[in-house]
Amino acid sequence: MLNMAEGIARLGALAETAPVAQLARAFADAGHELAIVGGPVRDALLGRPTHDLDFTTDARPDRILAIVTPISTARWDIGRDFGTIGARVAGEQVEITTYRADSYDGASRKPTVEFGDTLEGDLARRDFTVNAMALRVPGRTLVDPTGGVEDLLGGVLRTPADPRVSFGDDPLRMLRGARFAAQLGFDVDPATVVAMAELRQTLEIVSVERIQAELVRLLQTDDPVRGIRLLVDTGLVDEFLPEVPALRLEIDEHHHHKDVYEHSLTVVRQAIELEHARHPGAEPDVALRLAALLHDIGKPTTRRLEPGGGVTFHHHDVKGARMARKRLKELRFDSDTIDAVTRIIELHLRFFGYAEGAWTDSAVRRYVRDAGAELERLHILTRADVTTRNRRKAATLAAAYDDIERRIDELAAQEELQAMRPALDGNRIQEVLGIPPGREVGEAYRYLLDLRLDEGILAEDEAERRLRDWWATRDA
Repeated sequence: MLNMAEGIARLGALAETAPVAQLARAFADAGHELAIVGGPVRDALLGRPTHDLDFTTDARPDRILAIVTPISTARWDIGRDFGTIGARVAGEQVEITTYRADSYDGASRKPTVEFGDTLEGDLARRDFTVNAMALRVPGRTLVDPTGGVEDLLGGVLRTPADPRVSFGDDPLRMLRGARFAAQLGFDVDPATVVAMAELRQTLEIVSVERIQAELVRLLQTDDPVRGIRLLVDTGLVDEFLPEVPALRLEIDEHHHHKDVYEHSLTVVRQAIELEHARHPGAEPDVALRLAALLHDIGKPTTRRLEPGGGVTFHHHDVKGARMARKRLKELRFDSDTIDAVTRIIELHLRFFGYAEGAWTDSAVRRYVRDAGAELERLHILTRADVTTRNRRKAATLAAAYDDIERRIDELAAQEELQAMRPALDGNRIQEVLGIPPGREVGEAYRYLLDLRLDEGILAEDEAERRLRDWWATRDA
């Protein structure tokens, strides 16, 4: 519950911090207005950690730069065209932006920029009322022209202006609404939800890079499911990630299967819980969370209705990995993230063969080799993928995975499992067999790697003997 007295006290403490005090004094001495704006004000009132300091002012960019130069150790003006100057003041990174009134022209992927003259006018053009509050400094006056405090008290996200106008100014605000709903645990005002659904196709004027960045921010929240549901229910996600709503498979009375969409959202939540439990304090793992959300996207295209009421999804892991790679490329994710997500999806069913019957050491080694750097993420996703309500089945699967992790640890300690290389490298293979570089060296290397996986570490002389025997048999 928001306690306004405590919130105002936190705002006062924020105004007393060194970077705020130095900037307030410098702008006042220069005859310009300055206010802390948006997220820092909202978070201080809510008692949430404040990570970034954003300011707004009536000063134009060149003037901002002149004012902050004497009191800052570094400056950057990459956002100058949008009225923003960044600086490092008293050890803190800050951004100061001229009062603005920007919007899209309806066709361009970049907003047009117009500078404003008043703080109230700047706040009225912002995305949501809870972000449209400011604290004037050094005077410490809270400015809230659109009812942001009331919406904080009510846990509601609402646009300062008519939502159709607000989202028309910048359609990305609709995705930001989903992110803030997840981040703050707020409900979105019904009229705002309706506008999001009606205007979802206007996302086409927003660059892919901005959409991807907002999706990442949503996935970095502690509970992105609330935001994902909003994106699906309004149809927004159809514009950039249609594989997610496609998970809502029709279920008839004759062919029963788990609700794949609800299952996937549960897996996302459980993966995040395991992520926090296994790696407390670590940064949110976006690749893991993407894999959790997308791990079953191959099911709609592989679903087969069997006689007798059964449903199968053969090879949905491989199909889903291909689909994920294509979609993530279109969303301009980096290659490392794409490779990680698709690898995890491709392997996420492998463990269930272990649960049905204990693997040999060779099978465990191959599991580790195939997972490579994604082994820990695969551990988490595989555990999170168990959403059955059958407690006995869930306990059996958990015990099986405990066992496979124990065996991996034991084999790793015995064999340096992570290295997973044969006893002889390519150069030594050429020397032993007396052959030049080429395809045959690769075949010999793969033979030795299979020996390594099947039998563990071999002494070099034993590996040479086995290689010569294999080569002689191969030639025969």
